[in-house]
Amino acid sequence: MGKPTFDNYFDYDQFHIDSETHGASDVLRWAYEQYEEELLYACSFGVEGIVMLDLISKVKPDAQVVFLDTGFHFQETFDLIEKVKLKYPLLRIQIKQPKLTKEEQAEKYGDKLWERQPNRCCYMRKVVPLQEVLDGATAWLSGLRREQSESRKHTNFVNLDENFHSIKICPLIHWTWDDVWNYVKKHDLPYNVLHDQGYPSIGCAPCTLPGDMLTGARDGRWANQGKTECGLHFGK
Repeated sequence: MGKPTFDNYFDYDQFHIDSETHGASDVLRWAYEQYEEELLYACSFGVEGIVMLDLISKVKPDAQVVFLDTGFHFQETFDLIEKVKLKYPLLRIQIKQPKLTKEEQAEKYGDKLWERQPNRCCYMRKVVPLQEVLDGATAWLSGLRREQSESRKHTNFVNLDENFHSIKICPLIHWTWDDVWNYVKKHDLPYNVLHDQGYPSIGCAPCTLPGDMLTGARDGRWANQGKTECGLHFGK
């Protein structure tokens, strides 16, 4: 049986946004029914990612998960990944690295490319690796929330992703920052200890500063560079 066209992918009435998970559980069940093994989750292992993994584990315990290892992540992020593997042993977590090591990148493009050309650095170390992973996938999951930033406030549950010629499914769009943390505390989920040190959004170490933990704003990412996205979303 062929996959439906994008125009009739979904009926929003089937997603109960007034439920405990604000529609996320419904969206995930629908997504795995539609795509099965052709669906993967690109997880950054921030706090939203932990919520997503817990929700996914209740729908598809052996789901495919990919982490884009840029070579510049905090050690605390890798420590969390090991905790997640113990808590959800059936999840198939793939660590995807770019073609160039950080040393090879520095030799070819110069040291600290992320300071001089942050978009180029993100493109080579995040966008291209995800393109390679999605080459065999019809759809992918993301933990985007509308509240996170101006550029994300119009995100839908199901989106046509022209960047990766795929379908991007975002179950957490209606979640607030408080919703995320209330869920983590209620279910006693592991999370990156850097959140306790004032980092609401955690990416590569050279490009991540503490931010506003009260609102979860992303102002600590690429601070003072006029950049708010790595290029995986909206081409920014």
